[in-house]
Amino acid sequence: MVTFFQRLRSLRHRVWYGLSERLRWSRGTFHETPAHELSPATLQQAQRIAALRSRYQVRFERHLNAATSYNNYEYLDILDRAWAASGLALPEGGELCDVGCANFWYAQALHAFFRPKRLLGVEVEGYRRYRDGHARVDYAAGYLSRVPNARLLIADYGSCDLPADLITAWFPFVTPQAILAWRLPLSLLDPARLFDRIRQNLRPHGLFVMVNHGSQEALLAEELCAAAGLRRLSAADEPGLLSGHRMAPAILSCWRR
Repeated sequence: MVTFFQRLRSLRHRVWYGLSERLRWSRGTFHETPAHELSPATLQQAQRIAALRSRYQVRFERHLNAATSYNNYEYLDILDRAWAASGLALPEGGELCDVGCANFWYAQALHAFFRPKRLLGVEVEGYRRYRDGHARVDYAAGYLSRVPNARLLIADYGSCDLPADLITAWFPFVTPQAILAWRLPLSLLDPARLFDRIRQNLRPHGLFVMVNHGSQEALLAEELCAAAGLRRLSAADEPGLLSGHRMAPAILSCWRR
């Protein structure tokens, strides 16, 4: 049920979304100032980050600021813990497509974990302008400059024919509240179409990896996946040391056609 006030918010977001896509503002590639060193809040967090560095041979802080580095370690931690609990073989190589990647700040974490031959991020709103005057595409260009064979596609994924061996979606929009919180119009909310396209684009024996906010959102997404013809292989929701800031646990699930 969409309320009157949600429709008003959506109308405002639709105006700004349309304006940014028409102007297609860009100041060129943006590179963050590297943190070089991190100061985790607790000893346990420091130990977990050290373990991830060793296991995946990464040091995000060499190229990213402290906040983005922490966030990449968190996403890597979510993947690492969920896969250990799933019992699934880790897919490596092939084509990885990430749905709704924003400026794709977590591309390095995806590459470190899955090691794809090619990495594609798809984002419907690529020209949102930030306070520093740069747009999403500018940030994405900086983040992807450190990832081999990676690129950003600005498009509505629901309309794209993009076959992939592995498809990932971090917190896909399945409710009006979620899409409005990201300042996008309700006209872009069509989760049934989204998951149907994911099923169509997933190659035989390919894997769809989805992360949701909490059990309620995960249950709704599960129903949509099942309706689209996807079957769940595993799910994990154990909170990690690096995810204490989240109001609800990040629930990772894996699916096949």
